[in-house]
Amino acid sequence: MSAITIKNLSKTYPTSFPRLKEFFRLPFKRPVEALRHVSLEVQDGEIFGLIGKNGAGKTTLTKIIATLVQPTSGSVEVKGFDSVKNEVKVRSMIGLATAEERSFYWRLTSRQNMLFFSRLYGMKDRDARRRIDELFEQLDLAKYEKRRFSELSTGNKQRLAVARALLAKPPVLLLDEPTRSLDPVAAASMRNLIASLEGVSILLTSHNLSEIEELCDRIAVISNGEIRASDTPENLRSSHKQTQRVRISLKNGLPESLQTLNNLRDFQLEQNGELLTLEFTREADDGTLGETIADIAGRNINILDVETEKTTLLEVLESYE
Repeated sequence: MSAITIKNLSKTYPTSFPRLKEFFRLPFKRPVEALRHVSLEVQDGEIFGLIGKNGAGKTTLTKIIATLVQPTSGSVEVKGFDSVKNEVKVRSMIGLATAEERSFYWRLTSRQNMLFFSRLYGMKDRDARRRIDELFEQLDLAKYEKRRFSELSTGNKQRLAVARALLAKPPVLLLDEPTRSLDPVAAASMRNLIASLEGVSILLTSHNLSEIEELCDRIAVISNGEIRASDTPENLRSSHKQTQRVRISLKNGLPESLQTLNNLRDFQLEQNGELLTLEFTREADDGTLGETIADIAGRNINILDVETEKTTLLEVLESYE
């Protein structure tokens, strides 16, 4: 069974009181189509990434899955339950952490907030306290448990939001930029925690593309409310660019009679003392690189390093804008 199934989902935010505003000749914005015919699936146990620019529709899609926003058309199913017809059941299976969390009580401490939400989840106090201790240890929040939420830094508020999403051990997690505002060490710790979660299906949105590539089994590119591409990070990168730049570092020189030089495209040679760098362009999957390395090695030339240019997810994202 798929953890999340989205079929032909659309969302349009209508203009409020358009006729009234038109009658009084007041300026008003036209309806905003935030999502348009979105379809995708997140498999059980999968970490699925969603990337796109600001305003592309990532947060709207996340809120619809979490039953916070109703779709205009189409459907969302979580573990086989419709998000509109069975919203209470769906809500009980989802843990949500957003980048700008506003639902905590600012005068309560971190621990008091977590206890409050544990009671909303129907957890017994004894089990809740044990679970909170565990999460505070994992997320390095124990030293802030007696601080009011209003006194926490932005990064610690973000970590507390993730802790709350994990509180009831939901089978589905919606993480909207979970490492935003975290320092590099805390962000790395958060990624390790996300990667270590077992039996949990995760929809992850982030502007950190290296993070998406590190964590996600598959990703989707969303632009102007539409899913433009969906595949593994490797497949998206390889299908996006047909050529790549190769850089080979050598020692002991390179004879002018090297046969493969005549076959290389846009090659350049750069000498630096005993070191020589050969650069050239090749088709992504042709045999040029192997032939060149074999020719060089056959002439007893020491190959120090071989680098191939890697298409980035940023280039993939930009191609769909």
